[in-house]
Amino acid sequence: MTEGAGLIVFVAIIGGALRVSTPFMFVALGECLTEKSGRVNLGLEGTLVLGAMTAYAISFHSGSPWLGVFAAGCAGAALGAMHGYICKLPKVNDIAVGIAMMLFGTGLAFFFGKAYIQPSAPRLGSFSLGEWTGSQQIATALQINPLLLVGIVVAIVMAWAFANTKWGLIVRMTGDSAPSAKAMGVSVDLVRFLATTIGGFLAGVGGSFLSLFYPGSWNQGLSSGQGLMAVALVIFARWSPIRCVIAALLFGAAGAIGPALQSVGITQGYYFFNAAPYILTLFIMIASAGSKQAMRDVPGELSITK
Repeated sequence: MTEGAGLIVFVAIIGGALRVSTPFMFVALGECLTEKSGRVNLGLEGTLVLGAMTAYAISFHSGSPWLGVFAAGCAGAALGAMHGYICKLPKVNDIAVGIAMMLFGTGLAFFFGKAYIQPSAPRLGSFSLGEWTGSQQIATALQINPLLLVGIVVAIVMAWAFANTKWGLIVRMTGDSAPSAKAMGVSVDLVRFLATTIGGFLAGVGGSFLSLFYPGSWNQGLSSGQGLMAVALVIFARWSPIRCVIAALLFGAAGAIGPALQSVGITQGYYFFNAAPYILTLFIMIASAGSKQAMRDVPGELSITK
């Protein structure tokens, strides 16, 4: 590989990381909030897919992609609220409910989304971080969507709130020790319901990015398991919103390796590089299983610790 080709690949991976990481980021932040309250939501894959379909449909009918983003968040919040309500019932396992909600959300999206596979909906705009270079190739490669910046701001606000606000303390206390929260007069079910609902809203927004910006269309294979991978990403980030952003960028970079190499004519091993995010997820789960640091940071009320 020549020096020029190497630079193109490097810039393409950076640009791909910024684009591909956005849905990971929103789903991971939503799951981070949910798990901080002591609940696991494995249904975010279905939320992501339903959010993508809803955003595309609303954008198509209204002509406003940002209205589609909001509608996707509301659809995700509805699934999250359903998950949160069911999980507060006696003898209900949140992991089993999450799997059911994943199938339910995906099924809804596929059923109502058939009519939107062919039509073209208005897409979200973008701006380039590489305009200052004067290179059209770099400027094109570094095109990003404002949702990336929104996700980073959400992560910063969430991290600050966990550390400095009464609301953050209540969420963390509920996730670490439900008996302690109840002793302080906190409604554990209400906190977890709200956290799961807001987490679903964020995951729905992440889905809107897939259909309205990158790759920018609606089809039934759009998600490719990103919602489930985001759960592993939260464990890797040790339940820190800021580290969720960093981990999302890492996953995004892994997903961008294959297309970046293809852009300079390297096609050998293309499918292997396309599988990089899934391989990374597997290694993260194996490493996290024996990580003492992860076990120290995990909220004590999560069902995965019991």
